[in-house]
Amino acid sequence: MQELKWWQHAVVYQIYPRSFQDSNGDGVGDLEGIRSRLDYLVELGVDAVWISPIYPSPMADFGYDVADYCGIDKLFGTMEDFDRLLAEVHGRGLKLILDFVPNHTSDEHPWFVESRSSRTNLKRDWYIWRDEPNNWLSHFGGSSWEFDEKTGQYYLHSFLKQQPDLNWRNPEVKAAMFDALRFWLDKGVDGFRVDVMWLMIKDDEFRDNPANPGYRPGEKSSHRLLPVYDADQPENHALVAEMRGVIDAYKDRVMIGETYLPVQQLMGYYGKDGTGANLPFNFQLLQCAWSAESVARAIGEYNSALPPGAWPNWVLGNHDQPRIASRVGVRQARVAALLLMTLPGTLTMYYGEELGMRNVPIAPEQVQDPAEKNEPGIGQGRDPERTPMPWDGSPGGGFTTGEPWLPLGDEHAQVNVAAFERDKGQMLHFYRRMIALRREHAVLVSGTLSEVTAEGAVLRYLRGNETERMQVVLNMSHYAVRPEVARGVVLLGTHAERVGERVEGTIELKAAEGILIRVE
Repeated sequence: MQELKWWQHAVVYQIYPRSFQDSNGDGVGDLEGIRSRLDYLVELGVDAVWISPIYPSPMADFGYDVADYCGIDKLFGTMEDFDRLLAEVHGRGLKLILDFVPNHTSDEHPWFVESRSSRTNLKRDWYIWRDEPNNWLSHFGGSSWEFDEKTGQYYLHSFLKQQPDLNWRNPEVKAAMFDALRFWLDKGVDGFRVDVMWLMIKDDEFRDNPANPGYRPGEKSSHRLLPVYDADQPENHALVAEMRGVIDAYKDRVMIGETYLPVQQLMGYYGKDGTGANLPFNFQLLQCAWSAESVARAIGEYNSALPPGAWPNWVLGNHDQPRIASRVGVRQARVAALLLMTLPGTLTMYYGEELGMRNVPIAPEQVQDPAEKNEPGIGQGRDPERTPMPWDGSPGGGFTTGEPWLPLGDEHAQVNVAAFERDKGQMLHFYRRMIALRREHAVLVSGTLSEVTAEGAVLRYLRGNETERMQVVLNMSHYAVRPEVARGVVLLGTHAERVGERVEGTIELKAAEGILIRVE
């Protein structure tokens, strides 16, 4: 794998910093907490750590409302804490990726404070102001426009009213934001995950969005309209390419883009001749039904749509989506893990997936997420997948000595790192073995992907290169099946007793069983 860039063979581990490790007993995770757990990440085998926003913020949307792009929120520590963390990440041979939030700032950011001070302020055009609103809708419910009493105009906010959208058509905004990127790149961070990359540029005529004929009552209200004019604008691609140019001026860095788009639109974010995002996030496995047929179709459509030279990537979960073990069940979560770890390209996993963590029920009085508060009861809430990492079975889960900001849930007494360390049959050890196999077998990272087929409940595909072939066979049902398999030896299985078994022809796979075969 020497010819690959570090991010091409990486397993990236996403940390939601509020929930990973609290070092000072305030119930909220912090940078010192992350630093104290780096050896755990090394043993897990991951290559890079992506940390969700840690910048100064009023926390209206838990850090995605940035008040200073070049600082650290005191909740998470100090800049000295960050510098120490970065040095120790690199000292352990890992990479550090930061979240970058370019679409909007906090309404408490000095830029917006100036912008809303008067219509003639020099920063007025740094944000999007209009005399009359159009029909665009906020992702968090209601109109995207908020009336400002002082200046008598409306400003755009694609999310909360506390998150005004920046005007990326203004070259001064672009220069200031690119300088913020350089601030962190000069410190030595290894790249960025760019938040809502597909939203940065809006239609310059502010045309109304058309109605969505597929909208059904009970869905989030923003689905009532099709996002034709406030998302994925053609000019966005040139902006992404410029941002990539800033990052490429530094050696061995990566730009990952959050891109919730259909496959064909997603591919546009690789850019002309690969000058866009290195990795536009591929969320196909987050969004398709959990069946062999659906997953095979999602893999095939994505793989066949990749532009020449584009590098693939895959993800099963993140801070905005239900945990995979809650979506498909704990037993199928192992099958999902084997699926993820045997697909080509760069992989991203969410903290706690290696334990099979499930969503934690959040009582109404415990809700923190503004998305749930704004539109309660329709599944908007993201708190259940953001709960603290359970390190042990103690009341604070080894996460905190105080009151955790979100509950750990009843399962943490059994589902925790300390308990799983003692039991070699647990998911944690399965993840370690899978990640180690990816490092040992280049075919799993950069080999071809072929013969992706679904036969009933069985998903099957081949990975191959000049020296090695692997077959993956997954039973995505809750009953036993008898599929045909290639001749070879089982290198890894969701059921440990299969490892080393010679297989050929028809074999039995138990419910929710998957195997990786080294083909002879």
